[in-house]
Amino acid sequence: MNSEFELRCPISANLELIRRLVRAHARQGGLRGERLDDLVFAVNEAVTNVLDHGAGSGLVIARTSAHATTVDIVDPAGRLSAHHLTEAQGTSPGSGRFGLWVIQRLCDRVELEQSDQGSRLRLHMHHTGPRPYSHDLDQTGTASGHGRPGGHEHMSNGYGLAWGNGWAGDEVEDG
Repeated sequence: MNSEFELRCPISANLELIRRLVRAHARQGGLRGERLDDLVFAVNEAVTNVLDHGAGSGLVIARTSAHATTVDIVDPAGRLSAHHLTEAQGTSPGSGRFGLWVIQRLCDRVELEQSDQGSRLRLHMHHTGPRPYSHDLDQTGTASGHGRPGGHEHMSNGYGLAWGNGWAGDEVEDG
C-alpha cells in the first residue's frame, strides 16, 4: 500500500462500533494479530476517557500508511495533560489511571497535543515489530515504546476486555 487513507468517526457511547471501524481500518492497512488487538484496546481506553473525563464527544481519526497505523482521539474539552500521562506511568493495573497506563504500554508511541480547540492523543502502531512494553515520556508529552517480554496477554481492565484476545462480537471479516 503506497498511499495513506483515513477513517473519521465521531466519539459516542457506541464503543463496539468504534472498535469495529478502527479494527477494519487498521486491518485493511496491514496491521494484524496481537498488534491489531493492542491498538483497538488502546483506542477503546482513550475513547472511554473522553466519554468519562472529557467532553463526552469528539472525533477518532485513523490513518494508515504502508508501515503504520496512527489513531488520533480528539477531545474538545482538552483536559488531558502531559502530567496525566507521566502520572500514569507509575500506575499499577488496579489503580484509577489504568486507561492511560495501558495505552502507553500497548502503543509504539503516544503523543499529546493541546491547543485552544482541545487535546489530541495520537496513538502510533507499526505494522510489524515487537509489541511495545515500557515507555519513556519526555516533557513534550511523547512516549515511545520498547519491546515487551511475553506474559501480559491476560491483563484486563475489569470490564471484561482483555488485550491480545479481542472482544466478542467485534470480529471483522478480512475483505
